[in-house]
Amino acid sequence: MTAIGFVGAGAGTAAAAYTLRDVDADVTVLEKSGGVCGRAATRRKGDYEYVYDYGANYVKSKDERVNRLLTEELDATGLVDAAEPVWTFDADGEISEGRDADDHKWSYERGLTQIAKRLFAATDATVHRRTRVETVRRDGERWSLVDGEGETYGPFDRLVLNPPAPQTAELLRSAEWDDGLRGEIAAEAESVAYRTITTAVLSYEDGIDRPWYALVNTDKAHDLGWLSREESKDGHVPEGESLLVAQMSPEWSTAHYDDDATSVCEAAATMTADLLDEPRLADPSWTDHQGWGYALPEDGADTTLLGEAAAYDLHFTGDWVAGEARLHAALRNGLETGDRLAAGL
Repeated sequence: MTAIGFVGAGAGTAAAAYTLRDVDADVTVLEKSGGVCGRAATRRKGDYEYVYDYGANYVKSKDERVNRLLTEELDATGLVDAAEPVWTFDADGEISEGRDADDHKWSYERGLTQIAKRLFAATDATVHRRTRVETVRRDGERWSLVDGEGETYGPFDRLVLNPPAPQTAELLRSAEWDDGLRGEIAAEAESVAYRTITTAVLSYEDGIDRPWYALVNTDKAHDLGWLSREESKDGHVPEGESLLVAQMSPEWSTAHYDDDATSVCEAAATMTADLLDEPRLADPSWTDHQGWGYALPEDGADTTLLGEAAAYDLHFTGDWVAGEARLHAALRNGLETGDRLAAGL
């Protein structure tokens, strides 16, 4: 049986593991956090009284293979579609009817993390959570991983790296792998620029009634970059209430990344109230906050260079490999990575 190790339990890893479910492979995943699906993250308040996707907001219906995966292959129980359109606004706060009105925007009643949970559940993969990989080691023709506690995992016949490009570069820079390709790929991963995004979650007992699911700032000249209504997703918010996910612009997020949660949420609520011309929104009933240092890659890496690592049974997956900062792209890239691994067994 071929042993395959994955670093990171993001959407790409989950999709690749799913693709390997019927081949003769022993899959092990090491994830530094307590959850799965990476930046497609969900939190809940109460016993699923409130559910909110505070990183990626949904999966777009832009890829037929991913659509089939969600609607036909996986259990579709609780799959929901935010049917209202995405509108736009500019630097002056002028709101206009927008884009993608006919696209599906998939999530689940219990949030986007259900994607990775359902993908992993369909496999025999072993997922070690709260396990931070500190060292990648090449032992002869096999790989092993060492965590922060000094525990070693492996050896693996194949290794797949799923973290964001800067973190992948760090792992490669410190890897115990004496080959010039290691430095070349690390430098390529370091060249992928990322946007920093700060998210504020704003909850209101008295809901707001709007004809859109979300607003996006298209001229990139407003401190608020995105505003969406989680109540558009069935099962996310109690009836009659609103829960807004406000994602600040990369420039504002970078400048205020180390600000405390209270001041970030106060600023986001004030901007939201001004944008929607509804003063009461400056005073939400409760708030939440998250900073994403590596939120969205600006572009992708040189996949030809990354592909050279396959000669050493080393592979990469994720949105930065796909070259598109979209959840459907990360999922598709994971499926394709799994295909290549399966074909080589």
